[in-house]
Amino acid sequence: MNRKIWCAGLLTLVMIIGTGCGEKALSGTDSTQQQNAAGQNQVDDKDPVTVKPNTDKETVAKPDSGTQTKPESEKTPPKDPDKSSSMKKEKIDVYYTDPQEMELKKSQKEISFQDELGKYKEAYKSLQSSNSADLVSLWAKVELKSLVYKDGAMTMDVHLPDEARLGAGGEQYALDALKNTMFQFNEVKSVELLVDGAKVESLMGHVDLDHPMTKN
Repeated sequence: MNRKIWCAGLLTLVMIIGTGCGEKALSGTDSTQQQNAAGQNQVDDKDPVTVKPNTDKETVAKPDSGTQTKPESEKTPPKDPDKSSSMKKEKIDVYYTDPQEMELKKSQKEISFQDELGKYKEAYKSLQSSNSADLVSLWAKVELKSLVYKDGAMTMDVHLPDEARLGAGGEQYALDALKNTMFQFNEVKSVELLVDGAKVESLMGHVDLDHPMTKN
């Protein structure tokens, strides 16, 4: 009898526990469903967010199709108006010989120069070339190393290569051509002619060379 009562009580206890667990599970399920429903309602209650595409076009820098400005280093430097306006021109007498070296011949040339020293250098350049086959330069192969002028005295330093050397007649004509060309300038009173910086007895070995040569 006691055993039956004990079994009945145990069965009753098991049923009570089972009923309680079932209610708790149902309660948990209902709570979860309520939370989900509440969250859904909150989402639904908010205004929907609409993402609009960006219709603004990006600005793209285009290269300038016009003329590009050159850097300062590439610009053509302006001409110096003072230098060009200060250039002087003068017609001078220049002396040569004939192809047979029989006599001295005079010709005229126009030279351009900026100052007196430039005038003398241009005069010597004129001695080195001619515009006619009938006029032979006696100084064509003689290199002018330097030319200095001060107080009426001109000093010329030349280099004389072997191919520039002439015979006795040609050497005398060469000296006469130089003196006649330089002494036509009134201010020039003397010409000192040096060869590679030295005073020599003869320019080419045939005619004595005065130091300096003076205007007659």
